[in-house]
Amino acid sequence: MSFPLLALIFLATVMAMEGFAYVMHRWVMHGPGWVLHASHHRPRTGFWELNDLYFVIFATPSFLLLLGGVQLGWGGWATAVGAGVAAYGAIYLGFHDIIVHQRVPHRYVARSRYMKRIVQAHRLHHAVETKEGTVSFGFLVAPRPEALKAELARRGRAGVRMPSATAASLRETDV
Repeated sequence: MSFPLLALIFLATVMAMEGFAYVMHRWVMHGPGWVLHASHHRPRTGFWELNDLYFVIFATPSFLLLLGGVQLGWGGWATAVGAGVAAYGAIYLGFHDIIVHQRVPHRYVARSRYMKRIVQAHRLHHAVETKEGTVSFGFLVAPRPEALKAELARRGRAGVRMPSATAASLRETDV
């Protein structure tokens, strides 16, 4: 397989992973996988949370594809796909765990419109601590924060984390 084709497979895999991540986040993590993901919508009490097991779950296919492509003769396509999944995982780690959740201390402040948008969208996702009622399930592509705030308001702010007196007063106003 030629290098340009392998590079195209790699890039297509990275892009496709955003759709896969959306589907898994929306219908698995906020569905039957909530048993693990719920820990991520609550204040963390230590460095690790049960949700971190998803890292192992999602890294396994990447590892197997890389192993198969490099050592077991499955072909360059397997290496390119495995590397694309791993690259998306690295992007996710940098954006989600380091920038948004600051699991590694840093001084980065989002300044570009794009970074502000995805950080704010993810924070609005985490404003809801319940399985239902959450908005914005993507990681690198996110709706405008105004649209997400309007959707939370339309839902009556169900599940939004805040003191109950404040929640009651905000039900009457825009988010």
